[in-house]
This record gives sequence, C-alpha cells and structure tokens, in this order.
Amino acid sequence: MVQAQEQNPPSVGDAAPDFTLPYATKDSIAKTPLKLADLIGKRAVVIAFYPADWSTGCTKEVCTLRDNFGALQSLDAEILAISGDYVWSHHEWAKFHSLPFRLLSDHSHAVARLYGSLNEKSLYNRRTVFVINRQGKIAYANLTYSVADQQDFDKLRAALSAVK
Repeated sequence: MVQAQEQNPPSVGDAAPDFTLPYATKDSIAKTPLKLADLIGKRAVVIAFYPADWSTGCTKEVCTLRDNFGALQSLDAEILAISGDYVWSHHEWAKFHSLPFRLLSDHSHAVARLYGSLNEKSLYNRRTVFVINRQGKIAYANLTYSVADQQDFDKLRAALSAVK
C-alpha cells in the first residue's frame, strides 16, 4: 500500500508513482488489488481521478470515457478511474452505467495525495488526468481536467496517440 503524504503532482517525464489499490468493475469486486507496476510495459495507462461516484459531474466524466472507450482502446490504453469511494459503490455505479474499465478505491486518499490530486479542504479528489507510457513515465498530466471542455479530452487523445 501507499504510505506517502505528498501533494506535489508528478511532472511529465517523472516516473509514475506506483500504488496498489482494490478495485471493482461492472462485473465484480476484484479479490486481489491492482498494482500499477503490473501494467507498466504492456500498454499506456490513463489514470483519471474524480471526486465521487453517483455525482453529476463525475457521472459525465466516466460516461465520456465509456462512450470513447473504443477509441481509447484503439490507442492501446488501459483506463483506471480513481476516487475515495469504496469498491461496493464502484461496483454498483459501474453496473448502472455499464462502465467497461476498472474503478479503483483510494479511500485513504494516499494515491490522490501522491499524484497531487486531492482537495485537502473537501477531502475529495480533484478531476485530474495522467497518461503513463510503457516505460512507466508520466507522458501527460492535466491537473484541471474539465468534463465540459472537449479540448481537454482531445488533448488526452493526442497524448495517447503520441505514446502509442
């Protein structure tokens, strides 16, 4: 598990901080946690931090990822969405919205802090997006990701195209 209490986000070119978190999908709650290091070298990884399951803005964010899942997969990307919600909430929310990617539970907010993605006042994640290349380096970071801004999503796709 992660033990760091940092709030400085990694920069493009930095090694992506490793973590291990429990997760759920629309089909199940995983029995073993996901370790980021196990994905490195296989494909690019998109990490999308979001505040909370079941909220309007977050639903729009994950549904945008869902609706563009095919396009993102064609760029050989693994999508991981992270909030502080428990895996049971993630599982039900993923089922309700037919989300085809993993939702990771960072209830202690250790990973959000490690990536500089936690709002310390509200203790909710801020909407931030990172792309990690196959070498385990941060290839793209958007610390003010907006679901209402098509340009933000276009920049994410461009970053994935660049690391493909």
